[in-house]
Amino acid sequence: MTSFIEQVNQLIESRRSTKPRNFNGKKIDDSIVWQILENGNWAPTHGLTQPWRFKIFTDAGLEKLANFQALLYQKLTPEANFSPDKYERMQTNILKSSHVIVICMERQKSEKILELEEIEAVACSVQNMALTATAYGICSFWGSGGVTYTSELKEFLGIGEKDRCLGYLYLGYSDNPATSSRRTPIQEKVTWIAENTDTNDLT
Repeated sequence: MTSFIEQVNQLIESRRSTKPRNFNGKKIDDSIVWQILENGNWAPTHGLTQPWRFKIFTDAGLEKLANFQALLYQKLTPEANFSPDKYERMQTNILKSSHVIVICMERQKSEKILELEEIEAVACSVQNMALTATAYGICSFWGSGGVTYTSELKEFLGIGEKDRCLGYLYLGYSDNPATSSRRTPIQEKVTWIAENTDTNDLT
């Protein structure tokens, strides 16, 4: 029998990013999306600020988001740099998703907690959601390109001036989900300190 710790290890190692262009349009039950969001709500958060805020687009809402971002791309892009193919992708790829979770960070009013730490908390929340999606056999993709960091998108979403949009978490099913990935050995990325060492000696 597989132990709980082995199941956790397998879940983390099996998570993959599948781009929404590879989704098949099949709908996810809203109750599952709520569970994904609930698990995102249990991310670590300094000072219990819980800065994550999510805007969920589904059904006709997907068309609203797709049209908005495609038209904004057209508006903001100089004619010489405009790509009709990119414009088309921005209009159509979202529609292959079941739900799109727009990831936002609500800035603490007192600003006592560093903004970077609030962004880190939201990222932890997104990882919780991506892992939960994997456990349900659902594909996910965290995208942050296009119009993500524009003031126009913030206005569209109705978030505050000091709040941030950190991208979209696309959710859906796929007939060809991503299955492979690679990581260089963790040993190449770790410095193990087990004695009183002068930090100036670290390389």
